[in-house]
Amino acid sequence: MKTALIYGINGQDGSYLAELLLAKGYFVHGIIRKASTFNTQRIDHLRGKIQLHYGDVTDALSVVNSIIQIKPDEVYNLSAQSQVKVSFELPNLTAQVDAIGCLNLLEAIRLYHKDCKFYQAGSSEMFGKVLENPQKETTPFNPQSPYAISKVFAHQLVVNYREAYGLFAVNGILFNHESPRRGETFVTRKITKGIAEILKEKLTHLTLGNLNAMRDWGHSKDYVNAIYLMMQNTKPVDYVVATGQMISVKEFLIKAFKYVNIDLEFMNTGINEVGFDDVTLKTLVKINAKYYRPTEVDLLLGDSSKIRKELGWLPTYGIDDIINEMMEFDLNE
Repeated sequence: MKTALIYGINGQDGSYLAELLLAKGYFVHGIIRKASTFNTQRIDHLRGKIQLHYGDVTDALSVVNSIIQIKPDEVYNLSAQSQVKVSFELPNLTAQVDAIGCLNLLEAIRLYHKDCKFYQAGSSEMFGKVLENPQKETTPFNPQSPYAISKVFAHQLVVNYREAYGLFAVNGILFNHESPRRGETFVTRKITKGIAEILKEKLTHLTLGNLNAMRDWGHSKDYVNAIYLMMQNTKPVDYVVATGQMISVKEFLIKAFKYVNIDLEFMNTGINEVGFDDVTLKTLVKINAKYYRPTEVDLLLGDSSKIRKELGWLPTYGIDDIINEMMEFDLNE
């Protein structure tokens, strides 16, 4: 029976990955940071099935201790400061978690458990101001934020440690993926939860940033399955994981409001743009410049043909399925 160690187990992807690995018969260990309040709601239903440990990827000694004590067959690094906007405000913290954290894990594995397989969670944000469309494994990176730059650092580290030391270390370049477990500060969950609060009269309107950003959206469940397949591959290979279906934030908004039978219309442009109910004319969406990034990434569209061909991965959720599931969750929460 295999043993897996998940950094970031209490996040969206970590919780779904833990469920998947348990179903595959793994012993699952997870690392969570010590805090004054618990942030384990996504994995509380797995209590008794997984083993949790306190630790932090930025603490090299705790990383070494975890590797030595648990002796995992597979390590999944899903820990991150993952909010792009926040990375401009906290660039040092972002670099420590997203870049140096990966380095700490690779060094611990290289020195103390070289036979262990390692997965690094990459991001489509690494492509930034894209240099080709769609983006695939050979597309040059052009990061536009401290978050994306840190992820590129980690990505290149994985490639280097794989080539220099023969580690089974892989990068997953995952495009946007959502679910009801998405953090409430991310735009998709902010939309679905906000609409539910508007209907419950807890909120008058949504306040958002750039509505014209185009993204390739998938479901976290599908993407953790891709992660698992990468780690079962006969050789360490990096893959883009994406649906190849792209819509804007505005289109996501329209579809989410449509789920509750509200036809959303828009007027004006830029920070003066507003979205309103086509029937009541009530303003439901406003724009605030503080939610814009200092450098925007306008378009991300993935080409996942490589992982589909080589590992047989296919997404099972479409964008409407994702929105409907998230809306249903937030309406019933």
